[in-house]
Amino acid sequence: MEEARAVLARLERIETLEREGAAVPSLLAELRELVSEASEWAERERDPRAREAAVALAEAERAADAGPQPVRLRGSHETLLPSAPAAAPFE
Repeated sequence: MEEARAVLARLERIETLEREGAAVPSLLAELRELVSEASEWAERERDPRAREAAVALAEAERAADAGPQPVRLRGSHETLLPSAPAAAPFE
């Protein structure tokens, strides 16, 4: 139960920082702590969904540490159609 309280308190601190317009490093520090606390909670509860959420948070943290990644769109608009000049043989 203590882990749940820690996660909720951390979420409240993050919301407060966002409302106050806190700098990105401050928010990232809080988010990293949130990942840690959520992971501890998931391990203690042994709930598969909680574990999956903790893993997703950890992956998001690693991705954020890796820096900006190109945006990858999904769906039918992703299929590329060649333009007329691109489809013509190169001479």
